[in-house]
Amino acid sequence: MLRLLCLVIALAASPALADYPQARAWFPEADRFGAFEGEPRASAAYAGNEVVGYVFLTSDVVRIPAYSGEPINSLVGIDRAGRIRGVAIVEHREPILAVGITEERLRAFSEQYRGKSVFERVAVGYDVDTISGATITVMVQNETLMQAARKVAHSRNIGAGEALQGAREPLWEGLWRERAFAIGVLVAGLALLVFILLFQDWLARQPRLLGILRRAFLLYTVLFIGWYALAQLSIVHVLTFLHAAVRDFRWETFLIDPMLFILWSFVAMTLLLWGRGVYCGWLCPYGAMQELTQQLGQRLKLPQLEFPDVVHERLWGVKYLVLLGLFGVSLQSMPDAARLAEVEPFKTAVTLRFDREWPFVLYAAGLVAVSLFNRKFFCKYLCPLGAALSIPGRFRVFDWWLRRRKECGRPCQTCARDCEVRAIRLTGEINANECHYCLDCQVTYYSDRRCMPLVERRVKREQRAAGKLIQIKPVATPRQ
Repeated sequence: MLRLLCLVIALAASPALADYPQARAWFPEADRFGAFEGEPRASAAYAGNEVVGYVFLTSDVVRIPAYSGEPINSLVGIDRAGRIRGVAIVEHREPILAVGITEERLRAFSEQYRGKSVFERVAVGYDVDTISGATITVMVQNETLMQAARKVAHSRNIGAGEALQGAREPLWEGLWRERAFAIGVLVAGLALLVFILLFQDWLARQPRLLGILRRAFLLYTVLFIGWYALAQLSIVHVLTFLHAAVRDFRWETFLIDPMLFILWSFVAMTLLLWGRGVYCGWLCPYGAMQELTQQLGQRLKLPQLEFPDVVHERLWGVKYLVLLGLFGVSLQSMPDAARLAEVEPFKTAVTLRFDREWPFVLYAAGLVAVSLFNRKFFCKYLCPLGAALSIPGRFRVFDWWLRRRKECGRPCQTCARDCEVRAIRLTGEINANECHYCLDCQVTYYSDRRCMPLVERRVKREQRAAGKLIQIKPVATPRQ
């Protein structure tokens, strides 16, 4: 009882440490704690006059930026043997941790470090289990707390120093090396997509081959880019980049996830060459889910429901309003913007693979189900990421990738009628801000069974050929 009273008095005298009562549970033998002091700063835990360990905040020791551009701050306790007594995340601005990962899962992850030596190499996925959907964030956290623990141990003359000698490579370099296989598969997939885009005219003349390639690529996007690599782009990434660009931009913030870095770099290139449609139509896992679902609905001969033109054109603007709202909130608070960004069901459907509370699953799955009857409803009307990508997409270099004829729209309406994302105006022009680059209109462009000018030429050609085959015998006319 006396020991507990002394501990309470000591904590009250040290307001900084009093904010973190976890330390008391980590060092039950301690009767008092010192102030945060020294270099790096740490609080000593005392049992009588003997130091039994140290408690410190990782942000006082190392600052490795995560997705948000800010470090994850954790309270860590180590004993005199160099063993970790406990870890607790006390502050962060990570979108994936703020929304989607429960406190129980965070505590369970942190508990895995109890008893591990600060001099061990602790690998995520081997020595400690990762958190599904937050693998890269977890790797940043692992590197942060292990580096901080080693520095504190070394500064307090704890344990062996061999593991502390020599410069350590940047975290992002190790992450790129560990994900070499996934990087190779992603680069191969992007190379295939470039081939499809560059030879789209030839492929459009082979509609069966193009259809097989497109369905296979959409499956690749869902299964590999989405559920395996967790490389679903989000409006949160756009907002994070904008904030980093005007404040403290560091490449390390974006290099920590090689899959997202490569994908964003590729999207930036295709925005200038082809517009937003390449990502929205080929590389977005949630968009691919919707499109494959819509194809299933067509095979099941389900009715395809569309809004009248006047309603459809006004619904287009909703996603831009969502984008402006999220941007405005992010200026005040990125964590709040990340919570509101749940309007994107990407985290539930892709990052967490539908392993989440039922309201989120119902929302994400419901929007996919709507695609059985209306192609990519969410993408057309609600997606703030699509709205954000359409803005730089206006500065694309070329306009001749998608071919049109002078008869398009006047009088032919075939493409406008067949475009299921309704990105072709009745006057025949393609609205590049809404086009998903599915290439359906290009198949029609080269088809002499669907394109009206080509149909007319084919019919005339067939009529001429038929006329040559008919033998017309001259009829003798009697002389008058």
